[in-house]
Amino acid sequence: MLNVVSLLPHAKKDSKVESKQSKGNALNELLELRSCSSCLFFECRKQKDLYLWMVKAPGGPSVKFLVNAVHTMEELKLTGNHLKGSHPLLTFSTNFDQHPHWKLVKEMLTQIFATPKDHRKAKPFHDHVFVFSIVDDHVWFRNYQISVPHNEMDKVDKGGLDKMTLVEVGPRFCLNPIKIFGGSFGGPTLYENPYYVSPNQIRALEKRKKAGKYAKKVKAKVRRKMHEMENTLEPDEFAGLWKGED
Repeated sequence: MLNVVSLLPHAKKDSKVESKQSKGNALNELLELRSCSSCLFFECRKQKDLYLWMVKAPGGPSVKFLVNAVHTMEELKLTGNHLKGSHPLLTFSTNFDQHPHWKLVKEMLTQIFATPKDHRKAKPFHDHVFVFSIVDDHVWFRNYQISVPHNEMDKVDKGGLDKMTLVEVGPRFCLNPIKIFGGSFGGPTLYENPYYVSPNQIRALEKRKKAGKYAKKVKAKVRRKMHEMENTLEPDEFAGLWKGED
């Protein structure tokens, strides 16, 4: 979360929200007090699952995501680096324009991640790129530095994009859309992902698989005992032949 905040110079970080029942009302009031029109709310459950609410306040809409494959800047230790507070370039894969719900997600990402023009905390440079791609109905995020030659002889002319390179900075994460609501933190459901499977269901299936393996082991032991009882070995006539010859 702190990595995402560091990428957005226009962001305002605030304290935690404890109450689950009045979460939407409390956050809408908080957004009004801080004069914010957009919100990224990270919600952690069971200390395992991370959810992200992307909200336009106060009238909506709002999108709920499950966050997967999170890798922080400190964890990746990538070589890329860019100015803190500089303006990013936003790029989207072409399949964002294929369905209405992806068009809505693209517009919300643009309004939230794009730094407002002439913002007091932003620097007037464009030296990094935010890349949003849709792969397997998931939104994948990458952050790249725009690297150009620093020698006086190798200055890049206008349109000389062949000399520019992209170096990844981080962080990385993947967003799995769950639902799109018409209001702020709720309201009528505009879209529901038919392929979404909750982490609780995945863990329950894994437990059933493990339980099935244990049950197979128990049944195998019982079958082995029954086999030994039904097919008892005859006593060996040479078993005590060498006992008294020491």
